[in-house]
Amino acid sequence: MEENLTIYYLALVLSLGIAAQWIAWRLRLPSILLLLGFGFALGQITADDGDRLFDPDTLIGGHLLMSVVALSVATILFEGGMTLKLAELRQAGRVVLRLVTLGAAITWALTAAAAMMFLELDHRLAALVGAILVVTGPTVIGPLLRHVRPSRKIGSIVKWEGIVIDPIGAVLAVLVLEVAFAGGVAEAAGSLLQTIAIGGGVGLAAAVVLVVLLKRYWVPDFLHIPVVLSTVLAAFTVSNHFQSESGLLTVTVLGIAMANQHWVPIRHVLEFKENLRVLLISCLFIVLASRLRLGDLTGLGGGAIAFLIALVLVVRPAAIFLCTLGTKLNRSERLFLAFLAPRGIVAAAVASVFALEVAHRGGDALAEQADALVPLTFLVIVGTVTIYGLAAAPLARWLGLADSDPQGILFVGADPWIRELASAVQEEGHDVMVVDTNRRNIAAARLAGLPTYDGNILSEQAHEEIDLGGIGRVLAMTANDEVNSLACLELTETFGSRNVYQLAVRDGDQPTHSATPGHLRGRSLFASEATHDQITLRLAFGAQFKKTTITEEFTYDDFLQRYGETAIPLLWLSTTGTLSICTADGPVEPQTSQKLLALVDPPPSDPAP
Repeated sequence: MEENLTIYYLALVLSLGIAAQWIAWRLRLPSILLLLGFGFALGQITADDGDRLFDPDTLIGGHLLMSVVALSVATILFEGGMTLKLAELRQAGRVVLRLVTLGAAITWALTAAAAMMFLELDHRLAALVGAILVVTGPTVIGPLLRHVRPSRKIGSIVKWEGIVIDPIGAVLAVLVLEVAFAGGVAEAAGSLLQTIAIGGGVGLAAAVVLVVLLKRYWVPDFLHIPVVLSTVLAAFTVSNHFQSESGLLTVTVLGIAMANQHWVPIRHVLEFKENLRVLLISCLFIVLASRLRLGDLTGLGGGAIAFLIALVLVVRPAAIFLCTLGTKLNRSERLFLAFLAPRGIVAAAVASVFALEVAHRGGDALAEQADALVPLTFLVIVGTVTIYGLAAAPLARWLGLADSDPQGILFVGADPWIRELASAVQEEGHDVMVVDTNRRNIAAARLAGLPTYDGNILSEQAHEEIDLGGIGRVLAMTANDEVNSLACLELTETFGSRNVYQLAVRDGDQPTHSATPGHLRGRSLFASEATHDQITLRLAFGAQFKKTTITEEFTYDDFLQRYGETAIPLLWLSTTGTLSICTADGPVEPQTSQKLLALVDPPPSDPAP
C-alpha cells in the first residue's frame, strides 16, 4: 500500500506543480504562491487513522529527499548562472558587488538581531538564522522577474544578486556553525578559503572540460545535454565532498563560465535547462511545502510574525539604502529593490540540514529551538513570497519600472513602408523599436523620430543593448523569410510564441522543398497575401496605410464596402490603449470605438470618417 501511496504522491506533486504554473499564468499571479498553497494543502490530507496520508519524509525517506533537493538546487543554480552575462555588469556591477558583500553582512546582522529580539533565540542560533536568510535565490527571483518584467537594469541587478547570493549565504551558514558551535575562528577562516578555492576551482575546471569536449566534437549532439547535466551534478558532488556547501559555489561559477565563453554554442543546453528548471521548481516547492504540519507554523507564535515584518520593513530597506548610497540608481529603483527579497528553496534546504547539525552540536539546550528552525524558515519563505509576489508587480508599475502588459512593437526590418507603419503605431502612444542592418534604413528611421538599433537582431550584443522597455510583440518584416523565421525563433524565449509574428509567404513564391516549416515560423501576419513584395508593390501603385475609427454610424461592414475586399486589416487600437495585431489565421473581431489601421487602395473622393 505504501508503494502505491508513493506513486500517487509523486504523480500528484507533478500534476499539482504544472497545474499551479498554468493557473498562475492564466490569472497573472506569481506561480510560487500557488505552488506553496497546493503543497501545504497536500501535506494536510489525513488517513482514516488521523495520520498524514502524504508525508514525503515517510514515503520517500528523509535522507533521499534532501539528496534529491540538493541536486535539484544545484541544477537550478547552474541554469541561473548560465543566464548571467558579464556585460550586464557594466551598468549593475557596482550595485551587485555591494549587495552580495556589504548587503549580505547587513542583512545577516540585522536578521540575527531581529531573531534574538522577537523570537528570543540563543545568540548562536540567531546568528545561524541570519546567515540562512541572507539568501534569496533563482527559484523565487526567476518566476517573479518573469511575472513583473521590470526594466533591464533593475532586472539584471535582482537576477545577479539572487543567483550569486545563494552560495554566499550557504558558505556563511557553514562559517557561523563552525564559529558558534565549534569555537574555531581560525578553522572558519581556513574553511572560507578552502570553499572559495575548491568551489571556484572545480567550477572552472568543469567548464574547461565541457568546452573541450564540445569544441572538439568528442560528444555527439544527442548527448550534449546529458553530458552537461551529469558534469554539473558530478562537479557539485565532488566539491561538496572536499568542502561542505562549496558545491553551490561550484555550479554557479560553472554556469557563469559557460554563459560567457565564446568557443561553443550552448543555446540548446540553456533551453533544456530552462524547461527543467520550471519542472524542478514546481516539484520542489510542492514537496517541501507538503512536509509542513499546520501545528508547526501555528506553534511559532506572534513573535515569528513580528520577525517576518521586521525582515520586510526594516532589514531589506536598511540594507538597500546603505548599499546604494552614491550609486546611479534613482529613487524609484532603490525603492523597488528595497521591497524585493523573497526567500526560496536554498533557504529551506540549508535550514533542514543545519537544524540537525544544531541539535547534534548544541545539545538538549538548543534542541527545542533547533526544531523550530525549519518551520520558521518556511514561514519566512511563505510570507516573503506572498508579500513580494503580490506587491512587486503593482509597485514596479507605480514606480514606472515595469509594464504588466506591454503593447509596444519591435519591428525587425526598416524598409520605407515598415518605417511608415512604425510611425503610425508610435503616433498612437505605443513604444516602438526598429532594428535593421541597413544603415540607410536606420538613418531614415532616426530622422523620422523612431527609436532604432543598428545591428543584427540575431546577435548576442543586440540582446544586451536593445532596451525592450514597453515592448511586448515582435513583427519580423524583412524581405528575407529565413531571417524573419530566425528572428522569431530567437525572440520567442523573451516574448513567448503568442507575441512573435512574421510576414506571410505565398505558396507559389518559393518551392515547397525550400519553404520554412511551420513550427519554425512565427504567427503569420495580417493576411496570407500580405507578403513583403506584395505590400511594397501595392504601396508603389498608390495604396496607403489608413486609420479609421469604427463607430455605430460607420461600421466595419461599411469600411469593407467602401474599400473592398483588397483592404488588409493590420492593427486594431482600442480606446483603452490595447493594441491587437491581425493574423492570417485569426483576424481580430472589430468593436465599436476601436481604431483600425489597414492597408487600402487609393480611397474614393469622399474620405471615410
